[in-house]
Amino acid sequence: MDKTDFTYTTYISAEPEKVFNALIDPGTTKKYWQQVNLSDWKPGSRWVHRGIDKNAPIDLVGKVIEHSPPRRLVITWAFPLDELTEEKHSRVAFDIEPYQGVTRLTIVHEGLQPDSEMLRGITEGWPMVLSSMKTLLETGRALPKLWEKAA
Repeated sequence: MDKTDFTYTTYISAEPEKVFNALIDPGTTKKYWQQVNLSDWKPGSRWVHRGIDKNAPIDLVGKVIEHSPPRRLVITWAFPLDELTEEKHSRVAFDIEPYQGVTRLTIVHEGLQPDSEMLRGITEGWPMVLSSMKTLLETGRALPKLWEKAA
């Protein structure tokens, strides 16, 4: 089955170092994502994405492929049940570059199964999460948690 990709670009009025740090610093991610990304960020290391509470379940897992601050971060991305099945992993590349006085952040999320839960989630989720990150870095206040489905 063919796989699909998702690309999203945003422009942020913050230095590339701040944008890069916002992707990996748990203190910052909990503000705009209400989740934390945890790793030592060395290539080959495991990373996890979970709720703020230390006892929160892990929502996503993967490995660090490339860590080149402040320009590029590449990770694999999977549900915890798929951690040991690498063909079910997708790959996320975060490219950060100065652009006309601001910072351009481009995310390419590759290797997604068409019509999958993961594709549906990230297609809606990445724009919301990154808009919240952008707002936090520019104003000091994140957006409300938009990705929660209304009860």
